[in-house]
Amino acid sequence: MKFCWVTILVQDLNKSLDFYQNIVGLPITDRFNPGEGMEIVFLGEGETKVELLHNANLPGIEPSQSISLGFEVHSLDQQLQFVQEQGIKVTGGPYQPNPHLRFFFVDDPDGVSIQFVEQN
Repeated sequence: MKFCWVTILVQDLNKSLDFYQNIVGLPITDRFNPGEGMEIVFLGEGETKVELLHNANLPGIEPSQSISLGFEVHSLDQQLQFVQEQGIKVTGGPYQPNPHLRFFFVDDPDGVSIQFVEQN
């Protein structure tokens, strides 16, 4: 068994696409409309994808406070500077629990916790 994707229900697809493409760096790999008022976009390279699902019939979506998505970066310092320059609030960190791991957190446009991680 392999992990294929994580689905995130989004309020504003354009804001979410901007975040996941321009801040996280994920390319769009598929985009379609499965029904009236719905649009699905898959992002990411490799085996695991992020699926953004916008459904106009589901207003008031609440983000889960018990999950975060982690994305590895080459330089945590550069990513930290980049997100701050984009006006994105750092919600936690940077942390360094051991000599080989550093990370910090931001929220996506819908309040999903996103972790940027540097491993060496």
